[in-house]
Amino acid sequence: MSIGVCYFPEHWPRERWETDVEQMADAGLEYVRMGEFSWSRLEPARGEFDFEWLETVLEYVGDRGMQAVLCTPTATPPRWLVDDHPDILQENRDGTTRHFGGRRHYCFNSQAYALETDRIVTRLAERFADHPVVAGWQTDNEYGCHDTIRCYCEDCSDAFSEWLRERYDDVEALNEAWGTHFWSQRYNDFEQIQPPRSAPGNHNPSLRLDYYRFASDSVVAYNERQVEILREANDDWFVTHNFMSHFGHLDAYDVCESLDFAAWDSYPTGHTQHHARDELSTDDLLAGNPDVVGFDHDLYRSAADGPFWVMEQQPGDINWPPYSPLPADGAMRLWAHHAVAHGADSVVYFRWRRCRQGHEQYHSGLRSADGSPDDGYADAADAAADLEGLPEPTSVDAPVALLHEYDNLWALNVQSHAPEFDYWEHLETYYRALRARGVAVDIVPPTRDLDAYAAVVAPTLHLVDDEIAAHLHEYVETGGQLLLTMRSGVKDRSSKLLNEAPPGPLAELVGATVEHHEAPHPTMDRTLEYDGKGFDSRIWNERLSPETATVTGTYRGGTTAGIPALTTNAVGDGQVRYCGVWPEESLADALVTDVLADAGVPVTPEPLPTNVRIVERDGYSWVLNFTSRDRRLSVPNEAAVLLGTDPIPAYDLAVVEAPMTEIDVS
Repeated sequence: MSIGVCYFPEHWPRERWETDVEQMADAGLEYVRMGEFSWSRLEPARGEFDFEWLETVLEYVGDRGMQAVLCTPTATPPRWLVDDHPDILQENRDGTTRHFGGRRHYCFNSQAYALETDRIVTRLAERFADHPVVAGWQTDNEYGCHDTIRCYCEDCSDAFSEWLRERYDDVEALNEAWGTHFWSQRYNDFEQIQPPRSAPGNHNPSLRLDYYRFASDSVVAYNERQVEILREANDDWFVTHNFMSHFGHLDAYDVCESLDFAAWDSYPTGHTQHHARDELSTDDLLAGNPDVVGFDHDLYRSAADGPFWVMEQQPGDINWPPYSPLPADGAMRLWAHHAVAHGADSVVYFRWRRCRQGHEQYHSGLRSADGSPDDGYADAADAAADLEGLPEPTSVDAPVALLHEYDNLWALNVQSHAPEFDYWEHLETYYRALRARGVAVDIVPPTRDLDAYAAVVAPTLHLVDDEIAAHLHEYVETGGQLLLTMRSGVKDRSSKLLNEAPPGPLAELVGATVEHHEAPHPTMDRTLEYDGKGFDSRIWNERLSPETATVTGTYRGGTTAGIPALTTNAVGDGQVRYCGVWPEESLADALVTDVLADAGVPVTPEPLPTNVRIVERDGYSWVLNFTSRDRRLSVPNEAAVLLGTDPIPAYDLAVVEAPMTEIDVS
């Protein structure tokens, strides 16, 4: 477990570099990340390379006992390269070119840019192949930032046609899969098919889904070519990439297949504002929501099936959310511990010093623009000292899997059928319920091996085939506890409605089918009864027709009174629950705790207070207080409190050597 920082020596005078690195070492930082936007400094003109400045900084880093993470600079092709190859630029859906002037202005399917990528990555890899200070590499930077996964240029059109040919082999198979007789959209040849560019009306949802798959696959292939070059130069290097929060255009599971571990960029106050569906509290604005951030920690830990890094950690106020209040005192230290508790091996703050020029002048650093320490510097130093004094945990042992799939996200985004229906938010409804009971969660695709999990929660498995159904059936039959939710088993993998009633191939597991569904207007009340108690639902409701399942919840009042909404079905040695509504918080808690009880998964006696979480990693429990009030801490007499005090102050934490079930916080 370690702390690091992102550094841009090219932004500062040469005479400042050694001082900066010395101050990093004084703060206890172990890693320095550099180079992701430096192509024009590394190669000022074609073939004229200048690596001396980077080698000088690496020498300073090594002299202070630290290590470096270098980045391939491909996120920002320089002006001279765009002048040489203007065809590398992306195009929007309406055909307008995305010109030079920001970043991420290249097309993933440009063969010219692929060759330029090979050239610069090879030169860098060869130059630093034997450098003792370079521990590993980050490929590119934030694939897809500024909405840049999906390009609509001719290179993409040609590549899409070829991708479809490989996927379907015969164009008639594609016509059948897409249902192209609708609106006379039938194709005679793969070359006729273009990206879903600007058009009157909506494109075929099956075409859009496949285009989203293709665009993601294009990034996967582009990343793999960089990884291959780096590994060939030095197989001892680690290779990672820094993903973004709740980013839906890129399949992170696919990208991670070629990486040693995943990394992501964590900005709690920004992400909490960006993903908010309800009114934010002051605590949310000053420290972020632990479940919004925790979801990404767990997603990227699970995507590569191992420890992850936070490659960019918010250091203070930032420039991109709608509002940027100063984070609470201690929040930057709290965020580092939160990441480590969820399985992070390293937390790297972005950035060392507030930049004096360019787009990010209002993005803080650990040091202010004048070079003096900012609030984040003390927090980063404190976090480094904390981690140095703690035992080194090895893993996160999650007893529950939350199933998540980008194909479902894409299909539901194409046809949400309700303005408030958001796939991420629906997943988080159940994620929050699990985390509020102190339960560790892996976020994995439905194809992942599930044998190790006592319970599986599967929100909205929208696109289902017989293979997925058989996989889940095997899990339940051998004793697994499965919770399925509304809008599951509705479509096939091409995004066409199934011939049979939902949940389609999952009907035997559920023991019921969906007779009707609705997306009620927000002013329409929908109440139901579960376990003798009344609850509200919202956004989506289904009326179930049970066959072998037992009805456990029914609608109350009006024309739906008494109609089944929730069921339970025994399958082999296991059990399947089905929730046909979007539950509010208390119903989600009731469902989750019942599933966990049947699965034998320990939980806290009551839900944890809002924005307070206990996260267990390898026998150590982090008690994290994301609120402005002190929290009382109760632990067993024999338990060692390795860090922190009772009470836990506002925006602070404690680390206890005890299971989370033996800890009480109020």
